[in-house]
Amino acid sequence: MLCFDSIRRGRTRSRPSLDTIEVKSRGVAARSAWLLGLVLSAPFAAHAQTSTSAHLPLGRELRPGFKHADLAGRKLDEYPYFECVRAVLAGHRIDVALDPTKHPEIAGLSCDLYVVAHRTPDEWLADPHLVDARGAPQSVVIGSADIQSSTFRVESEASLTADAGVGFGVPYDVVLDFDRNGGLGIGDFLDGSADEAGFYVVASPEAPGPLAVTEVIYSGGSFLGQDTYFPTDIGSMGQLPLVVVSHGNGHNYQWYDHIGNHLASWGCIVMSHQNNTMPGPETASTTTLTNTDFLLENQTTIAGGALNGHIDSHRIVWIGHSRGGEGVVRAYDRIFDGTYTPTQFGLADIVLISSIAPTDFLGTTSTTPHAANYHLWVGGADSDVNGCASCPVCQSFKILDRAEGTRQSISLHGAGHGAFHNGSGGLFATGPCLLTRAETHAIMRGYLLPLVKRYTEANIPAKDFLWRQWEALQPDGAPTNACITVDLMYTPAPSNEDFVVDDFQSQPATTVSSSAQSVTNDLDFLVEGKLDDADTSFTPTVSDPMNGMTAAGPTDTSAGIVLGWDGANRFLAFALAPTARDLSHHAFVSFRACQSTRSTETTSELADLTFSVALIDENGATSTIGTGVYGGGIEEPYQRTGCGGTSGPGWGNEFETIRVRLSDFTRNGSLLDLSHVATIAFVFGPSYGSSAGRIGMDDIVIERD
Repeated sequence: MLCFDSIRRGRTRSRPSLDTIEVKSRGVAARSAWLLGLVLSAPFAAHAQTSTSAHLPLGRELRPGFKHADLAGRKLDEYPYFECVRAVLAGHRIDVALDPTKHPEIAGLSCDLYVVAHRTPDEWLADPHLVDARGAPQSVVIGSADIQSSTFRVESEASLTADAGVGFGVPYDVVLDFDRNGGLGIGDFLDGSADEAGFYVVASPEAPGPLAVTEVIYSGGSFLGQDTYFPTDIGSMGQLPLVVVSHGNGHNYQWYDHIGNHLASWGCIVMSHQNNTMPGPETASTTTLTNTDFLLENQTTIAGGALNGHIDSHRIVWIGHSRGGEGVVRAYDRIFDGTYTPTQFGLADIVLISSIAPTDFLGTTSTTPHAANYHLWVGGADSDVNGCASCPVCQSFKILDRAEGTRQSISLHGAGHGAFHNGSGGLFATGPCLLTRAETHAIMRGYLLPLVKRYTEANIPAKDFLWRQWEALQPDGAPTNACITVDLMYTPAPSNEDFVVDDFQSQPATTVSSSAQSVTNDLDFLVEGKLDDADTSFTPTVSDPMNGMTAAGPTDTSAGIVLGWDGANRFLAFALAPTARDLSHHAFVSFRACQSTRSTETTSELADLTFSVALIDENGATSTIGTGVYGGGIEEPYQRTGCGGTSGPGWGNEFETIRVRLSDFTRNGSLLDLSHVATIAFVFGPSYGSSAGRIGMDDIVIERD
């Protein structure tokens, strides 16, 4: 095994002898038992003699003669120097890269770079001729040393159209034509497959769609007032997804124009309804259910019958605000439990639930999204559903952590409770850098469209907007002032093809992962437990290291770890079971992390926090990638005061998801063998990111994607 401190980030070396293994701390060599233990426990089978020269396969053959490779993406300033992406905003830079250390046969060769309209394999077989969407290809020369020398900006990217009508993203493939004969053939490389294109040029999701919108307001009786938005030319369209909006207490169903007009202009039917919120989320759930049924039952007469036959009752999205945000979750739970049976739709027809600053009055057993796709909006400046540890009904993140399907959240620093609707009254906001309604709505529109497109159409480029950090991908038209902070969390639904390294839901000892493998560390601080600020104060104390955590309450089970380092290089290493070490067919290592509010290590430097991820194979080859290279790091907590104690500013902990593509660890001649990865390690300190920090971490998963 190699010394972490003896390599530069992203570089690898072969395994030294056991008696020389050591790490350096503050410049002083210190024996590290964990490295020795990893080496001694590694099952060095016969393949180990040759594994140091192993790489990922050169490419997946789509048909004899040419190779598939991920080519489209964006260049990075640090190792791995290039990131494959799917969504590219119209007019923005697009890069193409091919690592010559993985494909030495093309090092130093010239070729023509084509950007072509996406084709399926059958279409390529029928017509292999290349027609560049920009009018002509560009000539490039592949470098011989590294991926940096073989990264090329796509010329005339502004000529690539993003006009997909009411679709989201125009698909393109990339071809490197090495024989320069204008056709896809022997020796060429293709980025694009039957399942998805090489990349997609997308219009900014914040901008209005191409359709004119009609709005109608009507009532079917008590708590059946509805405000419905739909494409004016709906008569020439087929069936469209239905989005139902359930307002909060003291709100009005006509206060959601920014949702209704926007989504309808992109081909949705949006209905916002009167919501019976005063008694609470239980009655709000009833009005969500009855209004959804009412619209479907009466589509022949509503708006003069304009909607008739155009509502797809199998693609329903529920969006709720405040008590309505809890109500839509409770409505789903009631159908799941069999205590309410709709007449016009069923459980499987709810393809997404999205809660805006929801309350949690009903608690663990009643306010749970089960296996539904679930999304959460949280405003850091919310003075109503404020997220305080001392207010159990105000902790929205508990609902997110109860979700068993794909779950995601968007946290906006400076957004108040009233900023999420378009009505009268105050913002119900407190704290620095407050966002206006216009700013909040611009950010909302930029994410609402990808959310709905992803779950109603299985749209591919929309997914990028749900997990790539705000700093790397933000919609054109969104506000850009220095106050804007957006945190994204994305956890896909459990899959038999994924491997959970540690979700901290079992094996409570810090030395054993939930996958029943060893965990080793030399951190200054490490504790595992429920993600609950149990002393109801955001102030850090020795007795409650989970300060700022609001992802679980007394009856919830969501758990994770809190760890810290202060000025020295430190590590946290998770061993992989021998049966789980082949990562060559997986796509990402994923985890979520947050800074710990008001902790000394956090307040000493209020900034994005970074550290690194290292993969170590059975032969000791290591590759290391910094978490900040793809965008921002882990954001500092919103600097709001209050919520117990007098320890200064800093609000609740906001988790963000970091996903690192596994193939990125194999750049530039890396010796790492992805088919025999023995350890995933997180390395902290001045050599790997921020000098000091205290963070929470959860859900370390190897994803197949």
